[in-house]
Amino acid sequence: MNTTVAMKQQIEQLRLTLNKHNHQYYVLDSPSVPDAEYDRLLNDLRELEKQYPELITADSPSQKVGAPPLSEFKKVTHQLAMLSLDNAFSEEEMQAFEKRLHDRLKDHPSFTYCCEPKLDGLAVSISYENGILVQAATRGDGYVGEDITHNVRTIKNVPLCLRGEDFPAQLEVRGEVFIPVAGFNQLNASQKALGQKVFANPRNAAAGSLRQLDSRITAKRPLLFNAYATGVVEQPKTALPDSHFERLMQLKQWGLTVSAETEQVEGVDACIAYYQRLAKKRERLAYEIDGVVFKVDQREWQEKLGFVARAPRWAIAQKFPAQEELTQLLDVEFQVGRTGAVTPVARLEPVFVGGVTVSNATLHNRDEIERLGVRIGDTVVIRRAGDVIPQIVSVVMEKRPEHTQAIHFPEYCPICQSKLETVEDKAVTRCTGGMACKAQRTEAIIHFASRKAMDIDGLGDKLIEQFVDLEWVKSPVDLFNLDMAKIAAMERMGEKSAANLMKALDAAKQTTLPKFIYSLGIREVGEATAANLANYFLTLDNIMSASEEELLEVNDVGVIVAKHVRRFFTDERNKVVVSDLVNRDKVGFTWPVIEKKAADEQPLKGKIFVITGTLSQMGRSEAKAALQALGAKVSGSVSSKTDYLVAGEKAGSKLTKAQALDITVLTEDGLVQLISE
Repeated sequence: MNTTVAMKQQIEQLRLTLNKHNHQYYVLDSPSVPDAEYDRLLNDLRELEKQYPELITADSPSQKVGAPPLSEFKKVTHQLAMLSLDNAFSEEEMQAFEKRLHDRLKDHPSFTYCCEPKLDGLAVSISYENGILVQAATRGDGYVGEDITHNVRTIKNVPLCLRGEDFPAQLEVRGEVFIPVAGFNQLNASQKALGQKVFANPRNAAAGSLRQLDSRITAKRPLLFNAYATGVVEQPKTALPDSHFERLMQLKQWGLTVSAETEQVEGVDACIAYYQRLAKKRERLAYEIDGVVFKVDQREWQEKLGFVARAPRWAIAQKFPAQEELTQLLDVEFQVGRTGAVTPVARLEPVFVGGVTVSNATLHNRDEIERLGVRIGDTVVIRRAGDVIPQIVSVVMEKRPEHTQAIHFPEYCPICQSKLETVEDKAVTRCTGGMACKAQRTEAIIHFASRKAMDIDGLGDKLIEQFVDLEWVKSPVDLFNLDMAKIAAMERMGEKSAANLMKALDAAKQTTLPKFIYSLGIREVGEATAANLANYFLTLDNIMSASEEELLEVNDVGVIVAKHVRRFFTDERNKVVVSDLVNRDKVGFTWPVIEKKAADEQPLKGKIFVITGTLSQMGRSEAKAALQALGAKVSGSVSSKTDYLVAGEKAGSKLTKAQALDITVLTEDGLVQLISE
């Protein structure tokens, strides 16, 4: 066997292996090897192809990196038109849709439907000849699209060659190109870090990525493809199924991705039930959808039903309530949070979006206002997805009236009139008033009394707001000097409730040093960091007097956290509050003495843990603090150096990676047992 033949066999084997791994990772969502192993195999293939360029083929996994830029997109005429769908917006319209079917096919008493989520992306057509990808095109106007072959070839879950056998000599697959929500967030974060324009939504990001003349840019975007139909097909030896649903399952066997939410149901009532189920799952899906598509399943019946104008009679899209709408920006107000962050809030002409009427939306910060170029009086696109706070995503410039007003960020706090400051390289503007600011005061006391802090039973947010409004409470110290008779006289209180609150306040004085530190609301100091500070310095006095250099010695404390801790304890107003809280004549907080643990009392010293999924017996921050107290290091990512992965409910890719690396996996019960031992 000569060298070239041997190399050809080796290259073909590498391609088979890499295509198998691609299918496992991007289509089945079940990685079979660690990322490092995949990268090594791909690098081996590229090196061999560099040595033997005559052996490079169009379907090689190495060809997914993109090609040199095009000067323009060529036009592609679809052999079968890519038509749009009629819409339904209610159950009544769905019932009317099925009635129309019965009117045209009177001999069919019931219909089987294929139900599919309607992904919010771009429709494309991908053509295969003898199993090899040869062309991809946009939908365009339904009859003529653009040739985007170079770009589609870079999409991770689009196979360059089909799997298996018995596929048609010619196969056109139609589907949606989209960007998952997680990929969209990462893409925008990257764009922002590079000082480039961020995308308004995943659909815009997918469109912009797919229409790049330079496919090397497309290759870097987190695009995915979901197949939803076939177009032109030259039948294989074994004909494709007549059922649309079964045809999709056949595409899946050939290596194409089909939505896991696709179902086959009987009758329009089952379609409506499917719509309702998917509407409830919508916010938990990894990608955005704007409705559901229902198709008569039997292709024979599809042909009999035919088309009307630009839409098939046998399919319909039932849309979800719109998540984006147009409205007018009437005014901007500025709110102050617990940490003093000043947030601009848009007051809008009320509009129904995402299932609710929206009249307010966040503008985030000064940088966001500048990025949007928004002015008071503008027509804006408002977006609301599920429980996410509504936000303005863009300005409709062509609708801008002559007399709009610029949005001016205030120089002084709108609540306490203290000077506002914007730290260099930070987008957030903050009030410097601290506890002197009523807005910060309320939120700070709510935090102080919260379950993870002092856990004062019966002291809810509304009651604290009343105490602050009445000026009975100006700092946490005042909570412990409240008059029981005055509280009992308040609306919805009474003597029993007042007495229970006083008992809860008294009980809260017995706490721990980590909880006390956390309750103070120091910026960037969560439960785990508070525990690390307490276990390192042992006493409150040591923490209060620690320099930034000493603070940096603490596990999980970086430069920013150290500055916030030092600033908090050098502020005279804060020092007075803390002193009064621990003074027995004022409040009298106490906690058990923390003793320095010897190295042999830290049995997990040097061990690296990763926590993933939802923990039900303890919060993730509590678990992190407990592990760190035993000497462990808690990391955010899985690597070959990880010793243990703690897997809660709905553990995802980190669990898969840990299993591939043969890392010890603990359930939450296993973690609790380990800590107790």
